[in-house]
Amino acid sequence: MPVTFNHTIIASIDRHESARFYREILELSEAPSWGPFVNVRLDAGVLLQFAEPPVDIQMQHYAFLLDDEAFDRAYQRLVDRGIDHWADPQMQRAGETNTEHGGRGVYFKDPAGHGLEIITRPYV
Repeated sequence: MPVTFNHTIIASIDRHESARFYREILELSEAPSWGPFVNVRLDAGVLLQFAEPPVDIQMQHYAFLLDDEAFDRAYQRLVDRGIDHWADPQMQRAGETNTEHGGRGVYFKDPAGHGLEIITRPYV
Protein backbone atom coordinates (compact mmCIF):
# COMPACT_ATOMS: atom_id res chain seq x y z
CA MET A 1 0.00 0.00 0.00
CA PRO A 2 1.38 3.46 -0.85
CA VAL A 3 1.72 6.00 1.93
CA THR A 4 -1.28 8.31 2.07
CA PHE A 5 -2.31 11.02 4.50
CA ASN A 6 -5.16 9.93 6.77
CA HIS A 7 -5.87 12.56 9.45
CA THR A 8 -4.55 15.35 11.62
CA ILE A 9 -5.70 16.85 14.89
CA ILE A 10 -6.14 20.61 14.86
CA ALA A 11 -6.05 22.29 18.26
CA SER A 12 -9.07 24.53 18.78
CA ILE A 13 -10.41 26.94 21.34
CA ASP A 14 -13.93 25.73 20.44
CA ARG A 15 -13.85 22.52 18.36
CA HIS A 16 -17.40 22.99 17.09
CA GLU A 17 -16.77 26.58 15.96
CA SER A 18 -13.51 25.61 14.21
CA ALA A 19 -15.07 22.63 12.42
CA ARG A 20 -17.99 24.78 11.28
CA PHE A 21 -15.56 27.50 10.03
CA TYR A 22 -13.63 24.99 7.86
CA ARG A 23 -16.85 23.35 6.59
CA GLU A 24 -18.38 26.68 5.60
CA ILE A 25 -15.34 28.42 4.08
CA LEU A 26 -13.98 25.35 2.25
CA GLU A 27 -17.31 23.60 1.49
CA LEU A 28 -16.30 20.46 3.38
CA SER A 29 -18.46 17.59 4.58
CA GLU A 30 -19.25 16.65 8.13
CA ALA A 31 -17.93 13.29 9.24
CA PRO A 32 -18.89 11.08 12.18
CA SER A 33 -17.33 12.49 15.34
CA TRP A 34 -16.31 10.68 18.52
CA GLY A 35 -14.67 11.28 21.85
CA PRO A 36 -13.00 14.69 22.04
CA PHE A 37 -13.06 15.19 18.25
CA VAL A 38 -15.34 17.03 15.85
CA ASN A 39 -14.41 15.72 12.41
CA VAL A 40 -14.51 17.21 8.93
CA ARG A 41 -13.82 15.13 5.82
CA LEU A 42 -11.61 16.10 2.86
CA ASP A 43 -11.36 14.17 -0.41
CA ALA A 44 -10.04 10.61 -0.22
CA GLY A 45 -11.41 10.23 3.30
CA VAL A 46 -8.80 12.45 4.97
CA LEU A 47 -10.07 13.76 8.32
CA LEU A 48 -9.46 17.04 10.03
CA GLN A 49 -10.11 16.34 13.70
CA PHE A 50 -10.76 19.37 15.88
CA ALA A 51 -10.08 19.07 19.62
CA GLU A 52 -9.68 21.36 22.60
CA PRO A 53 -6.32 20.48 24.17
CA PRO A 54 -5.54 21.37 27.79
CA VAL A 55 -2.44 23.33 26.66
CA ASP A 56 -1.72 26.64 24.96
CA ILE A 57 -2.37 26.44 21.24
CA GLN A 58 0.67 26.89 19.03
CA MET A 59 -0.09 28.37 15.63
CA GLN A 60 0.14 25.92 12.73
CA HIS A 61 -0.14 26.47 8.98
CA TYR A 62 -2.53 24.50 6.78
CA ALA A 63 -2.75 24.99 3.01
CA PHE A 64 -5.62 23.74 0.84
CA LEU A 65 -5.60 23.29 -2.93
CA LEU A 66 -8.90 24.34 -4.54
CA ASP A 67 -10.02 24.57 -8.13
CA ASP A 68 -10.66 28.06 -9.49
CA GLU A 69 -14.42 27.98 -8.93
CA ALA A 70 -14.12 26.75 -5.32
CA PHE A 71 -11.43 29.38 -4.67
CA ASP A 72 -13.74 32.11 -5.97
CA ARG A 73 -16.56 30.93 -3.67
CA ALA A 74 -14.27 30.59 -0.63
CA TYR A 75 -12.69 33.97 -1.25
CA GLN A 76 -16.12 35.59 -1.58
CA ARG A 77 -17.12 34.06 1.78
CA LEU A 78 -13.99 35.59 3.38
CA VAL A 79 -14.89 39.00 1.94
CA ASP A 80 -18.60 38.72 2.81
CA ARG A 81 -17.81 37.79 6.42
CA GLY A 82 -15.21 40.48 6.83
CA ILE A 83 -12.46 37.96 7.58
CA ASP A 84 -9.01 39.53 7.47
CA HIS A 85 -6.91 38.09 4.67
CA TRP A 86 -3.61 38.77 2.97
CA ALA A 87 -1.83 38.05 -0.29
CA ASP A 88 1.35 37.12 1.61
CA PRO A 89 2.28 35.10 4.70
CA GLN A 90 3.94 38.17 6.25
CA MET A 91 0.49 39.81 6.33
CA GLN A 92 1.71 42.95 4.53
CA ARG A 93 -0.73 42.95 1.60
CA ALA A 94 -4.09 43.11 3.38
CA GLY A 95 -7.31 42.50 1.46
CA GLU A 96 -5.51 41.10 -1.60
CA THR A 97 -4.89 37.76 -3.27
CA ASN A 98 -1.63 36.73 -4.94
CA THR A 99 -0.79 35.19 -8.30
CA GLU A 100 2.22 33.17 -7.15
CA HIS A 101 3.17 29.81 -8.67
CA GLY A 102 0.95 30.19 -11.72
CA GLY A 103 -2.29 30.36 -9.74
CA ARG A 104 -4.02 32.42 -7.08
CA GLY A 105 -3.68 32.29 -3.32
CA VAL A 106 -4.73 33.98 -0.10
CA TYR A 107 -3.84 33.70 3.58
CA PHE A 108 -6.22 34.04 6.56
CA LYS A 109 -6.66 32.74 10.11
CA ASP A 110 -9.09 30.28 11.61
CA PRO A 111 -10.94 30.91 14.91
CA ALA A 112 -8.05 29.39 16.94
CA GLY A 113 -5.43 31.56 15.19
CA HIS A 114 -3.99 28.93 12.85
CA GLY A 115 -2.70 30.28 9.54
CA LEU A 116 -4.69 29.02 6.57
CA GLU A 117 -3.86 29.30 2.91
CA ILE A 118 -5.97 28.49 -0.12
CA ILE A 119 -4.28 28.13 -3.50
CA THR A 120 -5.37 27.18 -7.01
CA ARG A 121 -2.09 25.62 -8.15
CA PRO A 122 0.32 23.43 -6.22
CA TYR A 123 3.78 24.84 -5.54
CA VAL A 124 5.47 21.85 -7.19
